[in-house]
Amino acid sequence: MSNHTSRHPITFKRLVYRIDGMESVPVRRELHYRAGAAGVLTLDVYLPRSSGEKPPLVILVTGYPDVGVPRPLGCAFREMEMWISLGQLLAASGIAAVAYDTSEPATDIDAVVQYVTRHAPALGLDPTRIGLWAVSGHVPAALATLARLDAAIKAGVLSTGFMLDGEDSIVSDASRTYGFVNASAGLSVADLPASVPLYIARAGGDENPGLNETIDRFAAAALARNLPVTIVNHARAGHAFELNDSSPASQFIISQMLAFMRFWLRA
Repeated sequence: MSNHTSRHPITFKRLVYRIDGMESVPVRRELHYRAGAAGVLTLDVYLPRSSGEKPPLVILVTGYPDVGVPRPLGCAFREMEMWISLGQLLAASGIAAVAYDTSEPATDIDAVVQYVTRHAPALGLDPTRIGLWAVSGHVPAALATLARLDAAIKAGVLSTGFMLDGEDSIVSDASRTYGFVNASAGLSVADLPASVPLYIARAGGDENPGLNETIDRFAAAALARNLPVTIVNHARAGHAFELNDSSPASQFIISQMLAFMRFWLRA
């Protein structure tokens, strides 16, 4: 685990939305899912309390390499309180959550899907009901996964994220600036599956140049294709409102994201 004294303050921020009992859900930690050039990669699984049924699962997508490279935030993403509290929230709502380390964000998620599918019986999970949840610079990796593994994914939540480049290079430029991998480079909305429901959250006050432009363009193209998208605009919120804005509107939108995933995964 990381040294807490060297971690960026944002790594200690939890979701502004919580439900009773989420902090006490069982967790299987540091399961080895792949051995790569950067070392052994691990994942954590947040598990719902036993109900006699195998729960669906949501993969918390990581779009930045955090193994074998310096960590600007001082820890792996799965160690951040945002990831931890989101995993706890999902598990307390009846959905298992998977958070993982990565050295190659564009492709390691394939190994994560393979691992949870193969080990689903031992973990007590239903591998036929998998969702993706991604925020900010992690969204391109989620979109690339949807385009590549559409048969395995049943729903996705994409919040305040860089989406797809058009004729401009907004996402590519942001990738170089912020360090996430633009795994969706070269893709368009036409490459995405027509049957996977997506919930897209937009923050009207997002401070990242061009980010909302990529969401607006994506939304227009998705609606033109009649894709099953749900789009919400949190008009007064800034980036990462899930951590920084405890207003009733933020809490309502997070609860909507959760309800969306529960509905489409039938949790």
